[in-house]
Amino acid sequence: MTRPLLQISGLSVRFGGLTAVDRLDLTVEAGAIHGLIGPNGAGKTTAFNLIAGAVRRSAGEIRLDGAPVEGLPPYARVRRGLARTFQNIRLFGEMTALENILAGMHTRLKGSLFEILLRPDKTRRVERDAVTEARALLDFVGLAAVARRRAGELSYGDQRRVEIARALAAAPKLLLLDEPAAGMNPAETRALSELLQRVKARGVTVLLVEHDMGLVMRLCDKITVLNFGRKIAEGAPREIRADRQVIEAYLGAESAHALASP
Repeated sequence: MTRPLLQISGLSVRFGGLTAVDRLDLTVEAGAIHGLIGPNGAGKTTAFNLIAGAVRRSAGEIRLDGAPVEGLPPYARVRRGLARTFQNIRLFGEMTALENILAGMHTRLKGSLFEILLRPDKTRRVERDAVTEARALLDFVGLAAVARRRAGELSYGDQRRVEIARALAAAPKLLLLDEPAAGMNPAETRALSELLQRVKARGVTVLLVEHDMGLVMRLCDKITVLNFGRKIAEGAPREIRADRQVIEAYLGAESAHALASP
């Protein structure tokens, strides 16, 4: 039986008079790819920001692997096993792909000023091991050949892959992906789908925000749908595809009625 890795109860956030996320309950099972979808403005990215610690909640509870994370800053949540990518790519463009991956390891690498000064052999060994691991991650995402190229020179699809590799460098239990297929062509989207299946096989749980419904329906084990900050549906892809509330949220009530009519 699977166990919940992420448990959210009654999560809400208000910005002035606007409730962006409204009493959200969400459970993500360990080892799953879980989709979080909804129309523009539904509150998906805000929910991600709440989970990652970039936005403070107004109410509710977030538990990661059974432990509450409220009050923890983002870097502490990373140490607990959480990593994310962003809707807009946030790589260090002037750094190489390899250096970007190494930057993703910063919360895991140990070393004090004392060790750097008095135990340089240990420091060099840690650095060599980190570079070896970073190269392995670039190979995992299919980019071993571009390790020494500046990230800003890579194609859009390759930059997305570097960003995923950098997130994996934190050795997460839970990976939050915010619209990873945005801007990709069909071939890049297919390659992304294959990559995320390998991420799942690696033992990493994925919570995915995505507008490409074909990708979501093929990839996700379970889907949660938000509209105006509230959860309106949840279930397997085949259930979500046929849910009237979901169809209305995306297409409007008239279109939903037309689709349902014989």
